[in-house]
Amino acid sequence: MKRIIAAVLILIVYSCSGDKNANVAAPAPSLPVLTISNAAAVTSVTYPASIQGTVDIEIRPQVNGNLEKIFVDEGQYVTKGQSLFKINEQPYREQYNNALASLHAAQAALLNAQLEIDKLTPLVQNKVVSDYQLKTAKASHSIALSTIEQAKAIVASAKINLGYTLITAPVSGYIGRLPKKQGSLVGVTDVEPLSRLSDVHEVYAYFSLSENDFIQFKEQYPGITISDKIKKLPPVQLLLADTKAYAQSGHIDMVDGQFDKNTGAITLRATFPNPQGLLRSGNTGKIQLQLDHANVLLVPQESTMEIQDKIFVFTVGADNKVTKQPILVSGKSGTDYLVGEGVKSGDKIVFSGFENLQEGTVIQPENIKKQLAKN
Repeated sequence: MKRIIAAVLILIVYSCSGDKNANVAAPAPSLPVLTISNAAAVTSVTYPASIQGTVDIEIRPQVNGNLEKIFVDEGQYVTKGQSLFKINEQPYREQYNNALASLHAAQAALLNAQLEIDKLTPLVQNKVVSDYQLKTAKASHSIALSTIEQAKAIVASAKINLGYTLITAPVSGYIGRLPKKQGSLVGVTDVEPLSRLSDVHEVYAYFSLSENDFIQFKEQYPGITISDKIKKLPPVQLLLADTKAYAQSGHIDMVDGQFDKNTGAITLRATFPNPQGLLRSGNTGKIQLQLDHANVLLVPQESTMEIQDKIFVFTVGADNKVTKQPILVSGKSGTDYLVGEGVKSGDKIVFSGFENLQEGTVIQPENIKKQLAKN
């Protein structure tokens, strides 16, 4: 009997001890807490851009004829004045020779008219013949002078056409495709050019801003006029099609005079040096502009979580109780979000370790300081 009573007492003691442990609450989790504040920041925004050489021209024939020679290959670099194409010159050389012959005949007619004047002048003075014949001779002389001027013009025109049979490079640059082959008949009315020639020692990157973006763009930089603002713009970066940044920075040097009525956008131009010829006309990329923000609220991206396209932070109240709070992100600056709504300067948020945190949980905050990124 004594053993039974002892066992019952032991069970009662263990039972009371278990109930006591069950009523003890788990300790509050200790988590790092950050006080957010306003600061200066720089954000980047990109715009699709199309790239062209500073000179991007079509090479077209200015006379008709058979393409006799092609002196260059596709993609070749040529210098100004270098021969590109040769059109059969024989018809134009004959036209030139014929024009020269006409000029020589006109010069002979002028000499003959002058001789007639020289013969009649003393006869008229001695009243041997009437002055009517002298006047006629002088009129013939004037006609001969006019014929010479006309012949000279025809010779000059024939010489120009003869010169057009040799097509040379108007600028230094790279030759494009060559759709016409040797022996092809070419003409001034052809729809397709002989080739294109691009001077790409510098390139133009054209991009467009919407009306709202352009207003914000103008407000970013000092100056009264657009020309003043352009002079004070910082360098811009070109992101290539593979998203890598082009090694050379550029500068914006042109703003279009009007908005496109169809798209509601305005075109800007940035110029980039291209000493190695890595960029060609027709390349695409993105212009990256930097925008300065003097006083914005920054929240570390690592302190946020995304749920169903919404971004949340855990705010910490005065009682150390956490609340899941949605925020409105207006941009990115380095590793930080620019926040427009949802929290305000001075609010405390859980910096990290909130993956399993529940709404309304009381935590033990560990205040930390973090240098927010500014680029």
